Amino acid sequence: MRLNKAARVILFGAPGVGKGTQSERLLSRFPQLNTISTGDLLRYNVKNRTPLGIKVEGTMKSGGLVADDLMLRLISNELFTRGWLKGQGPPSVITLASEATTSTEHSSYDRPPIDTLVASPFHFDEHTPPRVSNDPAASFILDGFPRTAPQAGTLDKIVPINLVVSIKTPLSVIMERIAGRWVHEPSGRVYNTTFNTPRVPGRDDLTGEPLIQRADDSEEVYRARFRKFQETSEPVLNHYAKKGVLVEVEGMSSDEISPKLYAEFEKRFVK
Repeated sequence: MRLNKAARVILFGAPGVGKGTQSERLLSRFPQLNTISTGDLLRYNVKNRTPLGIKVEGTMKSGGLVADDLMLRLISNELFTRGWLKGQGPPSVITLASEATTSTEHSSYDRPPIDTLVASPFHFDEHTPPRVSNDPAASFILDGFPRTAPQAGTLDKIVPINLVVSIKTPLSVIMERIAGRWVHEPSGRVYNTTFNTPRVPGRDDLTGEPLIQRADDSEEVYRARFRKFQETSEPVLNHYAKKGVLVEVEGMSSDEISPKLYAEFEKRFVK
């Protein structure tokens, strides 16, 4: 199905609610959609030893949150690189995740010294805001950002998000999924005893190697993650509700949620 204008989307939902499944289904149904994963961008920079990667490596290894300044630079640079933002040049920063921009030969603007790029505060010129492309090919799902209301407010100045979906499934259902989840650790393949069962119980379909249950899939750990999610997500969702772009989609399963999600997309970006 073809979009007729740019969809700039964020999916919200508790851990285990199925955001990854819904993202994959949306990308398949709407070929113009892209995904921008801040986690993938950060890991790319760490792997390739860019100035940003070196700066954030310790924070990521310790499980901490990367500073807002660097996250905003990362996202805005990615959008400029893809041609989805025009106007003032990208906030001078770092090397980008896109393959085409990993060399300074491709840079269209002068960069200050590396230490300045990484350490200087994020600056946004409100007098000459960037122009956002409304081309359907500039459609994306942003994954991993924003996590706080102040982050959402600053992101608004860079690129206006036009749909935020809060995916809701009862906690009891999520807990059942978590309890039945088994993982092939080397590949990351995920199975579940209530759906997507392995052909041989406890064994990976492709390699036959044993499956494990992750330590953070315990009920105690999950309930702590769920409470943390509720605390941090409420202010962000309130921010987008005030802007009139928030919708809630509820369901007991991914198959129940997907048609509702498709309908929201079609109402806003197809018709």
